[in-house]
Amino acid sequence: MKKGQQTEQMQQRSQRTEQTQEAQQMQLSQSWQNPQHSQNPQHSHQVGQLWAKQHMQKIGQLQAMLEQKPLSLIVSLPGNELALARAAWEEGADALKVHFNVGHRASGNHFGSLGEYTEVFRAIRSEFAGPFGVVPSGSIEGTRREDVERLEGMGFDFYSIYAHHLPSFMLQDHGLESTFAINNEYDVSLVASAAHFGFTALEASIVPGNEYGTSLSFADVLHYRQLVLQARVPVLVPSQRKLVPEDVPVLHHSGIKAIMLGAIVTGKTEDELRRAVSSFRNAIDRLGQKQPSGSEQFASESCVDGHSDPATPSVLTKLSDGSDSGGDGS
Repeated sequence: MKKGQQTEQMQQRSQRTEQTQEAQQMQLSQSWQNPQHSQNPQHSHQVGQLWAKQHMQKIGQLQAMLEQKPLSLIVSLPGNELALARAAWEEGADALKVHFNVGHRASGNHFGSLGEYTEVFRAIRSEFAGPFGVVPSGSIEGTRREDVERLEGMGFDFYSIYAHHLPSFMLQDHGLESTFAINNEYDVSLVASAAHFGFTALEASIVPGNEYGTSLSFADVLHYRQLVLQARVPVLVPSQRKLVPEDVPVLHHSGIKAIMLGAIVTGKTEDELRRAVSSFRNAIDRLGQKQPSGSEQFASESCVDGHSDPATPSVLTKLSDGSDSGGDGS
């Protein structure tokens, strides 16, 4: 056989293989979004298949970050200011989150309407290339369709909102990735249903308000771990506790995919924010530098839904972030 014919046949085989893989991925995604698909295809088509196809396209910057990085650092800005945003990304934030139309308990700030921040949001987006998210309301009554429909055009990648503040119209595709938060009153068994609706991540805002600013405890870690095992989406942990860099290995070990630093840790000034973000960036970057060997190697396990859970060592004492203390001045 001539060399040119061989090359052409190899290219054809490669193309057929890629088409087959794409078809398999499509089927797998549809089955994952709707477990009844394989049992009752007609019912699946009527109930879940259309939704799955619609939301399969919602693979954006946030999801890519959470899938590619062992642990991501998100900064929830204490104020809608370009200087604060610059400080956060210059010190190593992987993603940013801002607010409007909401009173923020942790920072004590009240954020006004979207129109008040249009220019600063566009300015942040023009300089920051990473995932950029927004909290669009602090109540279900205050969540306005016209605001949500403007967000994609302003450069936002995702929204973040409590599930009980999220009206049904936001479950439609507005061109944004979606995350939702739960508080300490939610039934955690319900979170597994979120994947069906195309959510990118769960924000575990489960610390009671009267305990904000206190130290992370093992009881908290157990709650976070339970959510990791229950949810079929990545779990993000906001700094409702007074997190410190030494908490990073434990949170990573629990299986969470991102730490979200807010005002309790970052403070409200640019200097405070820089110090906090830098210290956590250093702690995250140290993860894995000092790898255990032999029986100390961390073994992966599968979650109840069959998704990989990369953070399950045999005993908690095997944790290591490559240092004995946070030598970053925090």
